[in-house]
Amino acid sequence: MKVDGGPGTKAPIEAMGPAAAAAERDGYDGVVVPETAHDPFVALTLAAQATERVELATKVAIAFARSPMTLAYTANDLQQLSGGRLVLGLGTQVKPHIVRRFSMPWSRPAARMREYVLALQAIWDAWNEGRPLEFRGEFFTHTLMNPLFCPPPNPFGRPGVMLAGVGPRMIEVAGEVADRFACHSFTSPAYLADVIRPTLAAGARRAGRDPGDVEVAVTCYVATGTTQAEIDEAALQLRRQIAFYGSTAAYTSVLDHHGFGGLHEDLLAASRRGEWEAMGERIDDDVLHTYAVVAPPDQVAGEILRRYGGLADRVSFYYLGAARLDWTPIVRQLQQG
Repeated sequence: MKVDGGPGTKAPIEAMGPAAAAAERDGYDGVVVPETAHDPFVALTLAAQATERVELATKVAIAFARSPMTLAYTANDLQQLSGGRLVLGLGTQVKPHIVRRFSMPWSRPAARMREYVLALQAIWDAWNEGRPLEFRGEFFTHTLMNPLFCPPPNPFGRPGVMLAGVGPRMIEVAGEVADRFACHSFTSPAYLADVIRPTLAAGARRAGRDPGDVEVAVTCYVATGTTQAEIDEAALQLRRQIAFYGSTAAYTSVLDHHGFGGLHEDLLAASRRGEWEAMGERIDDDVLHTYAVVAPPDQVAGEILRRYGGLADRVSFYYLGAARLDWTPIVRQLQQG
């Protein structure tokens, strides 16, 4: 199993290069950066300049905040700058953010994302293979590429594409057009085995692809620490995180799969009252252990392998605790299987 690390969502932009270099020294296989408070492509530019070996991925960049052409240029430059190490991870976000934060159009996200990736591939092929640019779709049209604006062929080819999603239609799209699927952190092993894997395979077969060609990346909730108090504090933070996602309608299928669907309405009502911290108290141990690994450090790798071995190709950690931990032994154990 490959292991990805990263600077985290709260790291300042100037820490991106040093954090990536540290991840490479510590033996991680990849560095992933989200799109939260920073532009992920600025972060990966700094990471590319500070590293030589690790794969570099956005996990994820918000596709619908950008046109395919704009993103094609950015990804093409980063693919060359990094020596072919870029994986372009894309997600949709939810409608309020696309419409009200980015002021961009929203409709039929799965169909739009499928076309978005095909548009990117058509643009990259036009640059790398000298094909005329003639992409006409329902959502995007790209038919103009003058020599002045055409980059030379990228010596490393086009980057890989990773899609993130939760619902079956987006998972199918990933199987059709993506190189990798990124499971949301709010994913259980059972949901991965029963829903995500079969749906990815169905999408791949529909497109005439081998389902084995689509990697699966898991972000694993981990509550650990060197003392029981540290483990309990990390678990409390995860209870609150699970409650946050559980209050969101887009993730109810993950709750329903385990018979926790009734929890959504309770959490939604609490969120509307602004009871964000108290919502964590509604996440009992059964729910917590369904979605999170809760264990001392020397048992974390074994528990991740027990849950996701044979289901995931890559894993990264979602840790909200305050303890300063050495993750290197965990990384090594996972890589060795």
